[in-house]
Amino acid sequence: MSRRTSWHSTVLKRIPGGRDGRRMLLVSIIDKTGTGLWAGCTVLYFTYVSGLGLGQVGLLMTVSGGVGIAGAPIAGRLADRFPLVRLIAGAQLVRGGALLALLTTDNFLLLTLYSALGALPDRAGSVLIKLYAARQAGPDRVRYQAIQRTTVNIGWSIGGLGAAAALATGSTRAYALLLVGNVVTYLVIAVLTLRCAEPPAPSRIAATSRTAEGRAPVSPASPWRDRTFLAYTATDAALFLDDTILQVAVPLWIVHATTAPVGMAPLLLVLNTVLVVLFQVPLARFGATSRAARRLLVPLTGLFVVGTLALAASAAGGRALAITALVAAVVAFTFAEIIHATASWELSVALAPAEAQGAYLGVHGLAQSTQRFAGPLLVTGVISAGALAWPLLGLGLVAAGAAQHRVIRDRLAEPSLSVPTVTVSEH
Repeated sequence: MSRRTSWHSTVLKRIPGGRDGRRMLLVSIIDKTGTGLWAGCTVLYFTYVSGLGLGQVGLLMTVSGGVGIAGAPIAGRLADRFPLVRLIAGAQLVRGGALLALLTTDNFLLLTLYSALGALPDRAGSVLIKLYAARQAGPDRVRYQAIQRTTVNIGWSIGGLGAAAALATGSTRAYALLLVGNVVTYLVIAVLTLRCAEPPAPSRIAATSRTAEGRAPVSPASPWRDRTFLAYTATDAALFLDDTILQVAVPLWIVHATTAPVGMAPLLLVLNTVLVVLFQVPLARFGATSRAARRLLVPLTGLFVVGTLALAASAAGGRALAITALVAAVVAFTFAEIIHATASWELSVALAPAEAQGAYLGVHGLAQSTQRFAGPLLVTGVISAGALAWPLLGLGLVAAGAAQHRVIRDRLAEPSLSVPTVTVSEH
């Protein structure tokens, strides 16, 4: 065996989750390559191709995000009862169909309807992938999630570069080609997902064990009656706002408030993804335990302050200042994304009892779904209000981080509720 082959095999063996875990990482990179083609120009498509105004774009994103809220808890409940692999594949096919429908109309109501239909499986798919990682990687979930986010952002980088090249042509046809490219990736990953083996589900393992021992089934805990978990989810919704700021606010801010070139929008998303690729895995070790993850909330809120101040500064001068400040803002929000991804991943799983893991993570999925619903309306409101509104938003995010830091303190002092170690065989 050559040195290169030996090194390659060693690296692959270090990835938690075995062969199917590695296959799901391939699914993630293809998925995000397609999404990267489309995400950086979504609001620009609605602006320049569909002819929607700023308020209409904000409303469309808000409505579709609102419908998507239901996807997370529905997916969590289904995942405790049905095969996870099939649910993931089905969600990808529905996402592709809804996205393709955008090409058929410029009508605002129909565009909103199709966007909403696509948001439902989009949010469901995110929760299902998270559950797959938790079940397949077992106690190595934090490292697996970090690797998974790295591969995701490699895909984002590839897709973002493709989007930048397409938009550089100045043709409106480029938007349609980018959309179709994303749809093709959904079809590919649906096929690849079906080749993955079904990981063991703690809820079904517990139920089978109790049945074999002749014990009565136990009603699983309900996240809807867990006040601490609901409060944690509510504060996490605010901390997920970096997603909307990077994908919605920054492109619109460039167009409506700065002198920076419009083509900078997808390039800034590339910068975001490259930084995640470089730093997600190395920084994951700082959130490998629930208490360490809680401590990350302090630097997280500081990064939000820096990012919002930089966005405000980007509208204060000429093109050079605008470009510099926008880069600084994206760097700050990217490190906020990295830190929050690590903290949120560990805390959401640690706070969830094993017998209701799907239901709990489904409810936690409401955090990101809620910010996708309210986030676009919020940031378009900030853009309309002007540069001084950005620092106020930063202070609001500091308050959310402080509240979360306090609300989970007592729960983390109790015995861990995270999933037990599960032995996962390679298939």
